[in-house]
Amino acid sequence: MSERIPILRIGDTLLVSVQFDLEDQMVLNLQEDLAEQIVAKSARGVIIDISALEIVDSFVGRMLATVAAISRVLDARTVVVGMRPAVAITLVELGLSLGGVDTALDLEKGLAKLRHPTSSALR
Repeated sequence: MSERIPILRIGDTLLVSVQFDLEDQMVLNLQEDLAEQIVAKSARGVIIDISALEIVDSFVGRMLATVAAISRVLDARTVVVGMRPAVAITLVELGLSLGGVDTALDLEKGLAKLRHPTSSALR
């Protein structure tokens, strides 16, 4: 059995804290687990904390965009929080736009973004 990333619930928001480098099967498990939890908990928002990640690659970037797309289809918004400057620089250098993924500097700002979406986030 492969490892699973814990998904915690805060009100109508699900919190995913990625604490280690992701492998392909873990990402597939996360996508499936998150989709099931969004429906089971009637979640309206998803926060993905990547503050523990020092390095990202195109795989992780695509994973974040895919998770956000799955959440959006299930009527939940996704905010990625805790991105380190080096991670942001790497994503830009890789040409990954993370389309449809909102970002915030930390968990508190991410929760606020879900509570008070801007007009551009409502697309």
